[in-house]
Amino acid sequence: MRIAVVAERRPGERRVAALPATVAPLVRAGHEVVVASGAGVAALAGDDAYRAAGATVVDGDVLTGADVVLHVRPLLPADAGALRPGAVTIGFASPATEPDGVRALRDAGATSFAMELVPRISRAQSMDALTSQSLVTGYRCVLEAAVRLPRFFPLFMTAAGTVPPATVLVLGAGVAGLQAIATAKRLGAVVQAYDVRPSSADEVRSMGATFLDLGLEVLEGSGGYARELGEDRAQRQREALAPYVAKADALITTAAVPGRQAPLLVTSDMVEAMGPGSVVVDLAAESGGNVQGVVAGETRQVRHATVVGLQDAASAMPADASRLYAKNVANLLALLLDDAGALALDLDDEIVDAACLTHAGAVRHAPTRLQLEGTT
Repeated sequence: MRIAVVAERRPGERRVAALPATVAPLVRAGHEVVVASGAGVAALAGDDAYRAAGATVVDGDVLTGADVVLHVRPLLPADAGALRPGAVTIGFASPATEPDGVRALRDAGATSFAMELVPRISRAQSMDALTSQSLVTGYRCVLEAAVRLPRFFPLFMTAAGTVPPATVLVLGAGVAGLQAIATAKRLGAVVQAYDVRPSSADEVRSMGATFLDLGLEVLEGSGGYARELGEDRAQRQREALAPYVAKADALITTAAVPGRQAPLLVTSDMVEAMGPGSVVVDLAAESGGNVQGVVAGETRQVRHATVVGLQDAASAMPADASRLYAKNVANLLALLLDDAGALALDLDDEIVDAACLTHAGAVRHAPTRLQLEGTT
């Protein structure tokens, strides 16, 4: 079987879908692995490392004739359209925001597996790329805040006087939010956090942070994700958060609803009330942002506060982000192979069924299919 590892073509993307450590077992199993030249350089995996693992490094097209294609960001429609019928792709697909790519995969007759559709069940934890990449982004966003804040995060007691710790407020306590809390605590900050899900309170407290009780009714979505709020509830939440935002030295927002625009948690007025030198880092900027007016990839000043719209946060740490992602991909690929190493797609398997976006000229993922048909 011919397995292709593409070089990512999206601006800002520095990760790679397979590393020499995940390529070597495939080669030993008798597969031909073809890697685009330079695909892993940013992730500290040069062409020679892939060759040493048994892969063939190609300076040019790797898609032609590929049985399996491994990628990070969604394939461009032109690349998807070049796949042979029956080819299998594994990677992020962004079906809600990139319908042209989904159509190209469907029309090419490709079987595509979207990493964001992997179900959040115990059996699939080793394949859960959303979780592994959120670990990276949660860590990164705190570093972005720390280097911009014109003061220390930790408490210092010196002969010249005591330097009080910074106060960090984290909104959203999913995987990224919890990692942000943990990182801010390691740096010595006083950390407060809030999430609409009651189940997150104990997790926040277990990390030594203070969970904010806003006195609002609790909400829990499916699959461990937060549920989208009604506007009245969202407004009351913003009003209750306003005094905590105003007192924070650093505000980090990580809240997201899968497949939807990020919820607005912080208004411009709330940011303007923050103190001199304060920093806001919006991890959800690429999906619309939790902070009003934020733009992904841009840093701007709002009165006293520096507002950062993070973009490609996981790609800012491509080595470890790729290490985790490549293992997620390898584990999902292993599920698609039989004992002899041949493709054996068991669409009755709950993980395979949930993650399969397109197959045999059809869109299998119902929400995406309805979107493409214009009924949602």
